Amino acid sequence: MKSTLQVRKMALSAVCLALCLLLPFLTGQIPEIGSKLSPMHIPVLLSGFLCGWPWGLLVGLIAPPLRFLLFGMPPIFPTGAAMMAELAVYGAAAGIFYRLLPRKAWALYGALLIAMLLGRIAWGAMQWIFLMAGAADFSFQTFLAGAFLNAWPGIICHVLIIPPIVAALRKAKVMAQ
Repeated sequence: MKSTLQVRKMALSAVCLALCLLLPFLTGQIPEIGSKLSPMHIPVLLSGFLCGWPWGLLVGLIAPPLRFLLFGMPPIFPTGAAMMAELAVYGAAAGIFYRLLPRKAWALYGALLIAMLLGRIAWGAMQWIFLMAGAADFSFQTFLAGAFLNAWPGIICHVLIIPPIVAALRKAKVMAQ
């Protein structure tokens, strides 16, 4: 039973990783839209919800460098490195808070919002580390713009899309947890 569950988690995580590679092609022709909608974030968050925090963390950590190796985007430094931290925290936090909070609709939204906030803080922390190392130009205004002001279309998209998907998959008993 336990090995079957692990195989299911691995398979669902692989699907989420594949979606991380493919979804940016939907918005890739218009970079301004793609960077605002953050299509790679959706499958990482789903992986955390569906498979738990270790798998969500792993998908988030692997997706940016794998996409860079295969397609040359996102640039590995500093964008891809900061995305690795952001997405890893997204996947881990989604899995952790989904498991800790009650199985209610509000809790699903709560876990999602907490995960998105923590992931954006991780992105800002990585950018700050790059600034301290002299490898990037970063300020608090840049953090606010990149994490929230310019990202609001993606935030709204994620809040509208992810909870219904998770609820439908839970109802269909596809969840691996």
